[in-house]
Amino acid sequence: KSGEWKQALQLLSVMTCSRVECNVTSFSAAIGACEKGGAWEKALLVLRMMAERRVNSNTISFSSAISACEKSGKWEKALELFHMMTEEKVKLDTIILSSV
Repeated sequence: KSGEWKQALQLLSVMTCSRVECNVTSFSAAIGACEKGGAWEKALLVLRMMAERRVNSNTISFSSAISACEKSGKWEKALELFHMMTEEKVKLDTIILSSV
């Protein structure tokens, strides 16, 4: 299952090329796949893609990205994401608070 993040990113790319609108759910699913595959850098890349396409991040997208960083020992990046969440006024939950 660790390679599924590659398929998720490929699907996002196909959706974009086909002019299918990617929404918060499709981006969050890709971030979640990256988290499960230990691809924290790719998770952050997808989070940036969301911002570039003006798709608002939510608790799930941030939670998955923070968890990806946390599982890879990148606590500094996890803290950066936490601060981004508070700046963007994204709702915090206990999973996020326990990750950072």
